[in-house]
This record gives sequence, C-alpha cells and structure tokens, in this order.
Amino acid sequence: MNFQNKKYNRKEFITFLGKVTLGANFIPPFLMSYGNTSKPIKTGDISNKQLKKLKKLSLEGLVASDQDDLLLTKGLDYHVILKWNDKINNEDRFGFNCDYNCFIPIDPKNPNDGLLWVNHEYINPLFVSGFNYRDAKNIKTKKQVDEEMYNVGGSIVRIKKENEKWQVVHNDPHNRRITAKTPMKLNWDQPLKGKTTVIGTLANCSGGITPWNTFLTCEENYDGYYGDNQYDKNNKPTKIPSYYGWDKFYDYPPEHYGWVVEIDPKDGKAQKHIALGRFAHECCTLFQLDDNRIVAYTGDDKNDEHLYKFVSSKPNSLKEGTLYVADMKKGKWLALDWENQSILKSKFKDQTEVLIRVREASKLLGATELNRPEDIEIDPITGNIFVSLTNNKYKGDYHGSILKIEENNGEFDSLNFNSSTYMTGGEKSGFSCPDNLAFDFSGNLWITSDISGYSMNKFDGPYMPFKNNSLFVIPRYGNYAGKVIRVASAPRDAELTGPWFAPDGKSLFLSVQHPGERTTDINNPTSKWPFDQDKIPKPSVVAITGDLIEKMNYLNKIES
Repeated sequence: MNFQNKKYNRKEFITFLGKVTLGANFIPPFLMSYGNTSKPIKTGDISNKQLKKLKKLSLEGLVASDQDDLLLTKGLDYHVILKWNDKINNEDRFGFNCDYNCFIPIDPKNPNDGLLWVNHEYINPLFVSGFNYRDAKNIKTKKQVDEEMYNVGGSIVRIKKENEKWQVVHNDPHNRRITAKTPMKLNWDQPLKGKTTVIGTLANCSGGITPWNTFLTCEENYDGYYGDNQYDKNNKPTKIPSYYGWDKFYDYPPEHYGWVVEIDPKDGKAQKHIALGRFAHECCTLFQLDDNRIVAYTGDDKNDEHLYKFVSSKPNSLKEGTLYVADMKKGKWLALDWENQSILKSKFKDQTEVLIRVREASKLLGATELNRPEDIEIDPITGNIFVSLTNNKYKGDYHGSILKIEENNGEFDSLNFNSSTYMTGGEKSGFSCPDNLAFDFSGNLWITSDISGYSMNKFDGPYMPFKNNSLFVIPRYGNYAGKVIRVASAPRDAELTGPWFAPDGKSLFLSVQHPGERTTDINNPTSKWPFDQDKIPKPSVVAITGDLIEKMNYLNKIES
C-alpha cells in the first residue's frame, strides 16, 4: 500500500487507526509504530462548543532551565504514577531508571484501565546497591549484584484513571517484574553457547508493541554487565571486561544479551528474537503488511553503527525472514544473509554467527555508519520513517539530527529508499541530542532530548544554551506548524524518555530517568526530585495531563 502519495482526510485517518485490546487479533499497522494503542475519539463525540474551544490553541514554549524540577508549559500538569521501589504487589517493587513506556487497554470500551509496560534500563549502584565505585577499597558483593539484577528489566503494572489521576491497581494478577534473573527462551533453531533458555534481560532501552498484543523491550548497552567478546582478523576472540562486574559472580555468556525481547503481558513469559540481530538496540518499531508479514525497524545506538530492517517471510513472524542493514549512500537495504553473501561466508561459519556478530557483518557489506541511531517512528500521515540520530561528538556532531526515510513507492518491504535530513539539532532549531520520538493522533511530532548529565550545564560546553534535557513538540498544523517548542523541562541530571499517549489522547505517559545522576554523596544528591520524604532522587513515570494535550491530539480534526 502506498501511503506517501495519498492524503488522508480526518475520517479516513481515524478509521485507519482502529483499536487494540489484550484480546484483539489485529492492530492497524501505524498503531504499533507511533506510541498509541487505541483509536482516538470520533469527531461526533465532541460538541461544537468543545471544537470552538480547541480552535483557540495557545502554545507557549518554555525557556531553557537548570531548575531541579519537572517544569511544564502553560496548559499542562503532571502527577507521578510510579517511583523507583514502589510496591506493585506484595512481593515486587518498581525497578530503577525507567525508560520506554507503552499501554494496552484491557477493555476497548474503557481507555482508562489497562496494562503499563515500563523498561528499566540500567542502575546507579550508589542508590540501588550501595556500591560506590569511587572508593578504591570498596569491593562489590554478590548480594549487591543480586539487588542490581533485580532493578533492571521491566515492569508490568495495571493502572486505572480515577478522579482524573492514574493509579496503580495493587496486587492485580498482571502486576509482575521481569528482571536479569528471569528465564527466557531463544526464538531460534540453534542454541547460543549451548543454551536454548537464557537468564534475564538487561539494558532495556526502548521497545514496541506487536500485532498480537505483546510487549517488545530492547537490550541496548548489554556489554556493561557480562562484558563482550571482540574478534581479531583471525576470528580469535578477546574478552572485554564488564563495567558492573556481574560476571564475577555469574558466568553468563555475553552472547545471551543484546537482543529484542518479547514479553507476553498475560503471563510474563519472555523470548529473545535472534533473527533481529545482536547489537545495542534502542527500539523495535513494527509494521504489519497487508499479508500479515512483519517489518521491524531497529537502530544500533552507538557511534558509527547502523540502521536495520527485518522483513519476515511468514505471517506474524519475528524468526523467519531476512535482516537488512542500510546503505544510505545508495539507498539500498543490504541482506545480512549468510547463504547468499559470499563475503559473509568467508568470515562467519553460519547465519547464527552473522546475527551474533552483526556489527562486523554490516561493515563487511559496506553499510553506512551513522551517528547513534536511536528511536524510530513511522509518520501516521505520510508513512515516512523518522530516525533520531542523537550525536557523534568524535565526528564533531554535537547536536544530532532527525533522519527521514521514504521507502520506494511507500512499500515497507522494499529494498530501495530515499533518505534526507528532516531537521538538524543546534541553537538555530532549538533542540539538541534527539532521542525518543512519538507522533500523536494528529501527527504532531514529540521529541525528547538526551544530553549527558555530565555534559549539560557546563559554561564552556556546547550544551549550555539548552540547559536541562527537555520534551519538545513540532506541531503539524496552524500558526505553529514546523516550529520546535519546548513543553517540558526535566529535573537536574535527568532525561525524559518513553513518551506514550493514552488511548483517549488526554494523558501522556513519560519517564523521568536518572535524576541526580551525578551524585557522589548519597546524603547530598544533585537532585531531590520527586521530593519524597527520604530526599533522594527517584526515577519515576508520570502522567502529563491538561487541555493542551487534548488540543494537540485533536488539532487535525479542526484543521482538516
């Protein structure tokens, strides 16, 4: 289907969006790709009086701030849904450094009751296990590692909106933790390092939702936990040490990590998808073709790494199919196919080894090196693919950009594409280091920034004009169309991650990750947000609400 050459009116757009529930068998393809899981309200559900009110859109951008608080522009408010260490049932606690969020309503008729999935990307040992690496005499214990292992992975939590606030349904049967100790199967015909079941998931960055209503969570900086193997020109491996030192107590092969992981929200069962390749996955954005085959876009969040696309050969499969890597210069998707690529056969013994060492394989094929490809989202209006390239300081790219890919004839399984820079970061555009992307119901683009806590707010640095990390929106229509507008500013040292709109368009779920990241003394943290009684920073998921959220989600309804 060619989406690029067709302009949808509002009615067609809403019809196309459809809906999804835990029991549904099909999600219209764009739904799973841009941060929404249910159709917006129909035009007829809003009165003329409400429409007139929505026409009076006033969007005031915030100025850059270094204040230790979550600041929101006029027309927005927030409340905290979950904080690190909050109880989600009698046994489990919410993990650390929340990142990607997604929400699936349990009943399609009720958008205010559903399951929230949250990634827990990594830990700060100072807060989580009490280990201070700055103290040379301090040696990490197995007990400390176990606590760190518990605090990564992800959480499934049932939440309900009551009295205009989202609240956790404590002890709901769905509530559970997936951690670095959760056993999970490999979706592959060959064992990896002798195992078909591996232990745990970690480094969980962004993710996605499948057409069969399961969560995808992506393992990004996996090498920090059990190290990695680096191969020389003679294929001889050398072990690279881990950062967190878990391998001193648990001898798990590094090859068991660095994959896209699928979680069933009904029972918590998990599997790792080997066919999608092993690298620092930022996200996994799916598109379902007319014949139910799956296209999966995913990027390798590291300097000079690559952009990938998997196209399945069977309906609804993330196993049977071909993984491709992008050649941006020629506009071609190159097949990482051991059987049909002689250069891969000369280096690797089989397809499994290609997928494990996909970075090396991509470079052999001549894939284009990119500046940290992170989140990938599909424009719900045009079908274009947007990729955030966060930065590459070593190449002088401090502020990053947003890449636009147009598949040939709008066919997502095409092997040819055109690419261009949609927008470049910097003082002129008003944002720096784009990370997570999300399109709302009207097709407005929302962007979070990822300036390192150790780089921001330095008077002699390139990031000083931007101060704290922020949430931006680029409106699609009206007087503000195409402008980059800051609508939220993060607490000190934090970044805002995982934007996801609730099914009725009235709430935006957002993570506040690593506030107080630069803390060296737990009794004197660099941030105290969200201002709990214990006065230490806590990564949290918030719901942003207010008239402005609804106005932005339904502006297309007015302009069309």
